[in-house]
Amino acid sequence: MKPVKILRNTLLSIRDLLISGGPVLLLAVGLLVLAYWWLDPNPPKKVTLATGPAQSAYEEFGKRYQKALKAYGIEVVLVPSEGSPSNLKLLRAGKADIGFVQGGAGERNANEESGIVSLGSLFVEPVWLFYRAEAVKNVPGGVITSLTQLQDLRLNIGGRGSGTPFLMRRLLEANKLEPAQMKLTRLEQTAATVAFLGGELDAIVFASAPESLMVQMLLQTPGVKLMDFSQSDAYSRRFPFLTPVVLPRGVADLSGDLPPQDVRLVATTTSLLAREGTHPALLQLFSQAAKDIHGPAGWFNRAGSFPNIDHSEYPVSGEAERAIRIGKPFLQRWLPFWMANLVERMWLALGIILAVLLPLSRIVPPLYQFRIRSRVFRWYGQLRDIENRLHAQPHEAGEVARELDALDDRVGRISVPLSYADELYALRNNIDAVRRKATAGSA
Repeated sequence: MKPVKILRNTLLSIRDLLISGGPVLLLAVGLLVLAYWWLDPNPPKKVTLATGPAQSAYEEFGKRYQKALKAYGIEVVLVPSEGSPSNLKLLRAGKADIGFVQGGAGERNANEESGIVSLGSLFVEPVWLFYRAEAVKNVPGGVITSLTQLQDLRLNIGGRGSGTPFLMRRLLEANKLEPAQMKLTRLEQTAATVAFLGGELDAIVFASAPESLMVQMLLQTPGVKLMDFSQSDAYSRRFPFLTPVVLPRGVADLSGDLPPQDVRLVATTTSLLAREGTHPALLQLFSQAAKDIHGPAGWFNRAGSFPNIDHSEYPVSGEAERAIRIGKPFLQRWLPFWMANLVERMWLALGIILAVLLPLSRIVPPLYQFRIRSRVFRWYGQLRDIENRLHAQPHEAGEVARELDALDDRVGRISVPLSYADELYALRNNIDAVRRKATAGSA
């Protein structure tokens, strides 16, 4: 059967149905476009992440997030910085969308932080205080266990943009040490490490995750010792942003037994913070990546301890809370991210649109029926005129019969769905009935 005949012999005319439902369809499309514009479900393809100094744990973690989000077509632009305070400034100024920020890194201003949300705590950053063994020969036992023993040493407390100087000043003051009377320097991490190894400094301190290359290197450097914070519990009681942790014996190098004994440390907790206006889908992706990156067991935590949202200094993002507590949404487990994200963020709008369109859709069947039947019924007017003329002027029966033949020919070319064929044949029967009258009148 030819395609044209197939189309003509259908029970339903798709073309007429679409034309009849055109206004409703246009309204639906308009509402969908409006909802898409308003909700903006798809995230931007680029996001900025404030990290930290070169060779720091922040930089290393930034590269891992960069790789994780690349799988979703998102480019993560890493913004190097001097540390946590700098990252906070970048977030406040809108020069970064997301950043690593250390707990207790600086004084907080409620107004300044109102536009910042947390994606959860990621890891602990112990305070690593390394000192050269030859610099403490005069200290009893040659071991430093208290900050008061640092008074006569050349100590670097961190770069000006990092959070370590602010933290160390508070710890020194708690030990009744006057920073102004100490031999303190404020070199950046890499420069300070070079000076320390060169003998220009006696001690160096920075707060960093154990993944830091500096930490890994100094733990295995001969002649360098790590301070044991014997009062770690007391520090955690005095400063709520600090927590006591223990560096287990041999964790850095089992074969070399480094460190040779458990070392008590104090640590801050680093969180992933974001500007409140950052796209929700990006917050979701970063939170999901955080579970993969920071979820495994580490030197100071068991598997699954991080990320967590239990003790956050900042309001926790709803997207982060769902991602951390529930994991990947159901749709993302079976659909591509862009499609799952679109459905997740549009479902409420789709429900509202359906609620509006369902009542309006009831007018489509009557409009469709009227459109199809009007093709047939509009010829009844002409048929009635011909029949009235036949009654009024019987002597023109021959002319009327020819007009009826022409009318029947035109009606025979009308295309209607099979479900309305009975009305078309009823019209042709009526034309035939009038033709019989005309034929009888001309005989």
